Amino acid sequence: MKDGPYKITGCVPFNKLRIICDKDNNAVTYEKIERYPPKEIQYLCRCGKSYMKPFCDGSHLQDFDGTETGSREPYEKLARKIKGKYMDLMDAPSLCAVARFCDTYGTTWRLVRHSKSGNINTLVIEQCNNCPAGRLTAVDKDGTIFEPELPQEISLLDDHAEEALGPLWIKGGIPIESADGFTYPVRNRVTLCQCGRSQNKPFCDARHLDVPDEDRLTAT
Repeated sequence: MKDGPYKITGCVPFNKLRIICDKDNNAVTYEKIERYPPKEIQYLCRCGKSYMKPFCDGSHLQDFDGTETGSREPYEKLARKIKGKYMDLMDAPSLCAVARFCDTYGTTWRLVRHSKSGNINTLVIEQCNNCPAGRLTAVDKDGTIFEPELPQEISLLDDHAEEALGPLWIKGGIPIESADGFTYPVRNRVTLCQCGRSQNKPFCDARHLDVPDEDRLTAT
């Protein structure tokens, strides 16, 4: 909604997931910690100031600018292909929400570029599929694109290791409509800003973590 909350319709299942990390603070899995009652219409906070998070309490009326500047191009236009010996990688840095599933085992990029064994394929696919924003997509050498089978639901991400409430994870191809009526290209994995600070609205750009742009956009 213009300078307002997200209006969710259709009794979409809604829950809270905690990102579980290893001892080095790299994300490895998710844990469901709360389920919200389904409703035909729900209003979720977009300004980051609500005292009823994740739900809207009208705090956006206090000078929230919700102008959407995120790209309206499809993923294929945003992503570049990184070629490896055993597996390729599609990478769209502008979508990054810094969930850190790509940081394990020396980063997904290093696995793709420098691995000396095809045994890394399963790990690369797992890391990419766990990326909630859909920045990374694993592609087999025969052109097969790997996408996880996700239900149509919304999850609020709790980044407990960083003591931060993260974005809304929109799953399973739920359509997202802009305030001016434009329907963004439908994707299987999308993260929407809930802190109100993203410079890529409506999408998350990890500003809930105060991550510098150079760290957010650089692949190593």
